[in-house]
Amino acid sequence: MPSNSDQAGRFHLLLSSHGEPVQHGWWGSESVARGKLSRWVGEYGTMPGGRITLTDEMTGTVVQVWPQVQSSEDQDP
Repeated sequence: MPSNSDQAGRFHLLLSSHGEPVQHGWWGSESVARGKLSRWVGEYGTMPGGRITLTDEMTGTVVQVWPQVQSSEDQDP
């Protein structure tokens, strides 16, 4: 996916359902993008197969994912 960080902002928020993109947003401020992520969880959190990902487009780092993926170390035996 091409980067839109130069055009719309460094922080990319992606809402997907069953792996298909549903909605995108880009913000220049990480704190604003995190606030939008929280709002999207409230608005779209019950969407079947829903996933929200916040990515720093400048570094390529995934900053936050909802729902959080548990590692095998976090799961009960």
